[in-house]
Amino acid sequence: MADNKLPLEQVLVGDSIELLATLPEKSIDLIFADPPYNLQLSQELYRPNMTRVDGVDDAWDQFSSFEEYDVFTRAWLSACRRVLKDTGTIWVIGSYHNIYRVGAIMQDLDYWFLNDVVWIKSNPMPNFRGVRFTNAHETLLWAQKIKGEKYTFNHHVMKSLNDDLQMRSDWEIPICSGKERIKVNGEKAHSTQKPEALLYRVILSSSNPGDVVLDPFFGTGTTGAVAKKLQRHWIGIERDVSYAKLARKRIDSVDAGPFSEELYVFPSRRNRPRVAFGRLLEAGLIKPGQILYFGMDGKTKGKVRADGTIQCNGFAGSIHQVGRKLMNDAPCNGWENWFYEDEDGLRKPVDVLREAYLANQ
Repeated sequence: MADNKLPLEQVLVGDSIELLATLPEKSIDLIFADPPYNLQLSQELYRPNMTRVDGVDDAWDQFSSFEEYDVFTRAWLSACRRVLKDTGTIWVIGSYHNIYRVGAIMQDLDYWFLNDVVWIKSNPMPNFRGVRFTNAHETLLWAQKIKGEKYTFNHHVMKSLNDDLQMRSDWEIPICSGKERIKVNGEKAHSTQKPEALLYRVILSSSNPGDVVLDPFFGTGTTGAVAKKLQRHWIGIERDVSYAKLARKRIDSVDAGPFSEELYVFPSRRNRPRVAFGRLLEAGLIKPGQILYFGMDGKTKGKVRADGTIQCNGFAGSIHQVGRKLMNDAPCNGWENWFYEDEDGLRKPVDVLREAYLANQ
């Protein structure tokens, strides 16, 4: 439940470090940060046809030295850590110019990394000088506040979003362009506007409806727009008045519609009623002597025994125990790793049969 002292659904205009200090401690569920990259462009860049490239040369991205940038980074990350709930997580995006410095400081501040995700740009800006490889990706660091603390990760939601395949840490998403790109007088309003598809994955994966999502470098409000669409609360901090005005206008135009649990709430499978594998035998969904296949390739086979254990390679145990042994003691969810053949000869995870059993209870 959101803290009633929070300035929800507001763009706070001012310095992010100063404004973060005004928010209640341990009040934020999720933070997405797109800080200055410190690109330090030394000269203008032109295309082969001699048109100038609209790069990142904004004043907010200028720092006099790495030391100054590090001080700034440590300050805002510390401020974020204070307001983040113990169960909260933070995403930080950057390029090779800054992400390694940011990552080291995050570790110094005791953030615990969960993933680094590579955003692969399917339509990157070419390297017009031809002196380096085209910069076709950016890196997102996903970290929890406290190592070992419970945190939100909607694994099965992301799997569903990815055509029922476990989502990987390389995301191919186009850069922001076309109608999505906000422009003022025909020019880009913000030089580093992120695509909504990127924020959709971030917010859907690591928060729940009603959670509070904070963006300390709000820009033109991509985080707020997507949070509103996904029925999350949001708070934006932006020091540029013109960006803040554009963000408010953009988010006000989003029609999220009424909240519906059916559309936005996806209970974790871990919270479902526990079902012993033996129940499937009692219900006739699995039969003694039936062959099950371990893993997608199905090269390893096991035989179901009448007591609900699996006999495989001279070892017998539960679907989880045998699976763990086959995976050299790595954690194994037997429901997802053992497969059966249906009447048409198609192999499906035995979790399908568990769902069928629960549906009939």
